[in-house]
Order: sequence, then C-alpha cells, then structure tokens
Amino acid sequence: MSNTLSNTGAASLMEHALYEVKKIIVGQDHLLERMLVALLARGHLLVEGVPGLAKTLAIKTLAQVIGGEFKRIQFTPDLVPADLVGTRIYNQKTGEFSTSFGPVFTNLLLADEINRAPAKVQSALLEVMQERQVTIGRDTHKVPDPFLVLATQNPIETEGTYPLPEAQVDRFMMKVLIGYPTNQEEFIIVERMTAALPAVEMALTTTQLIELQRAADQVYADPALMEYAVQLVAATRRPVEYGLDDIAAYILYGASPRASINLILTARALALLRDRSYVLVGDVQDMALDVMRHRLILSYEALSDNVTSDMILARVLDQVPLPALPLQQHAVINANA
Repeated sequence: MSNTLSNTGAASLMEHALYEVKKIIVGQDHLLERMLVALLARGHLLVEGVPGLAKTLAIKTLAQVIGGEFKRIQFTPDLVPADLVGTRIYNQKTGEFSTSFGPVFTNLLLADEINRAPAKVQSALLEVMQERQVTIGRDTHKVPDPFLVLATQNPIETEGTYPLPEAQVDRFMMKVLIGYPTNQEEFIIVERMTAALPAVEMALTTTQLIELQRAADQVYADPALMEYAVQLVAATRRPVEYGLDDIAAYILYGASPRASINLILTARALALLRDRSYVLVGDVQDMALDVMRHRLILSYEALSDNVTSDMILARVLDQVPLPALPLQQHAVINANA
C-alpha cells in the first residue's frame, strides 16, 4: 500500500466523493461506482443508455468533486480531428505558428454520442485514449493527469451513426449499461430538479486522486486470481474446451488480452473502494460483465436467437471453476506480508 495513504484513508476519500456526487445524482449506483473504479484504475468508460438518464450531469458533477477540469464534446457527423485535439494557427503579424489546444486537454472528457462521429475523428480520440498524448503538426503534447474519457452512445437510434471500430471499443476499460430509474427514484429526481440544486463540495484534489491511483496499484491480487481472470477470458475464445458447447456457435471472436489485464486492474480498484488491501474472487466476478461485454463479437446466430453478451458471460461465470485457494485468508496473509 502507498506510504502516504492507507487503504482505509483511500476508501474514506472515495466515499466522501461519492456522497457529494449523490447530492445531485439520484440512483445510478452502478454507474457511479464504475466511474470511481475507472478513475482509480486509469481506464476509460463507455456508457450506453437512452437519453435523459443524467450521464452528462454525472460526469460533470464528478469533475467538480475531484477538483478536475471538465469538457464536453458533442459528436456530430461533420466533426473533424482538429475539433478534438486542436490545430496550428498562423499568426500573420509575427509570421509564426501557434498551437490552439482542443478540448481533449482536460481531466474528464465527455464524448457525447461518440458513435455519431466519422472514423477519422474516432481514430484521433483513439491515440489520446491509449497514449494520453496528441500529435499536432510535428509536436507531441501530453494531456493532463489524471485523464478519463467517458463516452456515451444511444442504443435506440442508428440513423446517422458510425459503429465504433473493434479496436476503439477494446480501448475502453468498461462498458456500462444503464436503464430507467424506479418510480421512487424518478419522483426524487423530479423533486430535486424542479428546485434549487444543492452545492457540491470538492472532496479531493487531482493530486490526491493520483495518490489513490498509486494505492490501487498496490492492492494485492493473488496469482490464482490472475489465473482465474485468464480462464474467464479464454473460455470466451475456446468455449468447447470449457464445456460450453451450447454457446460456441454464438461467439465469432472472444475477448482480447486487454480483458484479462483490465479484470485485475478494475478488481484492485473495486477492492480499494470496498476498504480492502487485497482482491477477492467476488471483485473479479463483479467486474466481469462490464469489462468483457463489449469485447465479444457475436455471430448472426446470437442476433437471431436474441442472445446477448451478458447471457454468454453469465454462462462463462457459472462454468469456469473458482480458484482452489481459500482466498480471503490467503489474501490477507499475503497482503500483509
């Protein structure tokens, strides 16, 4: 664990941040937790949900809470890469070029309706997501740290959209699906949004967030758990070997190695949020759907039979055997070693 921040202190800070966000956002507990996991694990988030579910408001509020800079890009078909990363501008008076930086130079970037932008724009975003830098002219510029892209897409409208390439989808650490609020939650939303919104306080600084990210890196993940993560991913590639003959015809391509890596990274972050210095098998299982659902490429048989990635992953989680070690006791001993 970090020398300057215990896991208890980390969990307390993140709990305070979540409390502040919840002053504005009603419900959406799963999305908010995954946003914090993404921040701790330095990953990007793809959120799919119908309009009006406070996706924009959630990330804007989170930016206020962590004292970070927030920018939003509304993706449209006429967008060009320079609209994202910036461009070189010629000054006639001085005869020199200056650099005008685009909205990607921020801490939290909301890419709203990302699937409405053409391939050139999506590839420009790909570089900054993966490398955390952009190239303008001949110069390379680093984006601020921390840096998180939260992209949204609307699952019901397909007209005027450009499906995200598999390479770009794979760059997102998680894909979170969000649905409508319950009647009780919606009543509170109406009540809250028709009155003056409460003030949100800054719960932590970007410097503290970087410390929290380092603390998440130190959370102990047993090799048996890493092997379990690899087995989960391998079962999506070679389902017959794992006794999953019934779903083999539904999968064209299984999850990439990024899925195995991100299962452990997100499980570490989740363990830290849950006030632990070690990962349990439940942490990996809790992250499995969000980390893997967008990495499966399904066949036409799956589409015709209305089989979703989540259904396939539920079968995988049922079928792949759990690690043999008594993990909680083993993890505590090793984490404290």
